[in-house]
Amino acid sequence: MMTILILDDDQSIRNSLKLYLTEIGFNIEESHCVKEAWEILKTKKIDLILCDVIMPQTDGFTFLSELRLNSKYSLLPVIFLTARGLTQDRILGYKIGCDSYISKPFNIEELVVIIENLLNRYALIRLNIEKKQKNSLSSNLIKRDLKENFTPREQSVLDLVVNGLMNKQIAINLNISIRIVEKYVSRLFIKTKTQNRTELVKYALENNLTELN
Repeated sequence: MMTILILDDDQSIRNSLKLYLTEIGFNIEESHCVKEAWEILKTKKIDLILCDVIMPQTDGFTFLSELRLNSKYSLLPVIFLTARGLTQDRILGYKIGCDSYISKPFNIEELVVIIENLLNRYALIRLNIEKKQKNSLSSNLIKRDLKENFTPREQSVLDLVVNGLMNKQIAINLNISIRIVEKYVSRLFIKTKTQNRTELVKYALENNLTELN
């Protein structure tokens, strides 16, 4: 169940919104001031905020500015519900980062449509972000596993192969015989399932298996 935080110093507004939104399936948290709203955000999972602009102590614009500076809440949908319907106020609201600016009095059915659209949109955004993070983590784990498949000496040989050194040069660089270098290169072919040095270099670069350039 999605949770909506209603931030408004008008008790009657909070009661009306809570009654209607609860009936259609939303869980509601409510606050009469910004300080209390922050306490709720710290302890509850909030999916969307309905926020008044004119409030005692801290107004809605300031609250939204602080919210957008916090990475944890930067994507949290915020709808301004306010009697301040002047164009410059709406422009300021959108500049700060509100998702919708609705003047009071408003149509509750229209508000519900906006809420549902924002929740659906941000759910997709979060899903895409999580998918990218998961793919990145999976890719990093695969690369780490591939690297761990090499011995330190094999890794040293691979780094030098990627940098274009031939077996004789590698032998001199690592102070080992050419025959031993050939054995290491053969092992690298087997472990990477490549057929020649060109394929080996391509494989190493594509999978970030070397730190030398």
